[in-house]
Amino acid sequence: MRRTARPLTTTALALAFAALATAPAYGGAGTELLELSPATVVPGDEVTVRTAACGAGGTATGDASAVGAGSFSLTPVAGQRLGGRFEVPPSAQPGTYEIVAACTDGDGRITGDLVVSLNGTLTGQPTYPRGSVKTGVGGALGPDPVQTAAGVAALAVAAAGGTWLLHRRARGDGI
Repeated sequence: MRRTARPLTTTALALAFAALATAPAYGGAGTELLELSPATVVPGDEVTVRTAACGAGGTATGDASAVGAGSFSLTPVAGQRLGGRFEVPPSAQPGTYEIVAACTDGDGRITGDLVVSLNGTLTGQPTYPRGSVKTGVGGALGPDPVQTAAGVAALAVAAAGGTWLLHRRARGDGI
């Protein structure tokens, strides 16, 4: 057992060392991350995107279609950095979405993760309700007096007819 354990351990360590030694050879712009601010949003929020991957004077095109926002452009904002913005659609579902950007000079693919939450407490901001409450009453006491009078008349006729039927049944008139 000892005779096979030592060569296997040595081989595993050699492979791990080789993988770590060659990792920078695959680096570069493709391993850069997009800085998303805020990184956790609720639907309807605006997201600011920044990166230094494309160098001074470069531009990039971003793609936020995973969350439903479409494409956006990144332009120079300060020094070696590019910046852009997009709005998360109000119909976005909760989850983690990959936002992608590509330098226009073809230097690589830059990615960042955006978390969409329906609970605003994850971003530190409360979420307030939007729209009206769907209770089903819907305009029973609206501003139109003709419709209100027609509704009251229909209820009165139904009540009178029900009372008449119950009275005939109680007397035994054959209903």
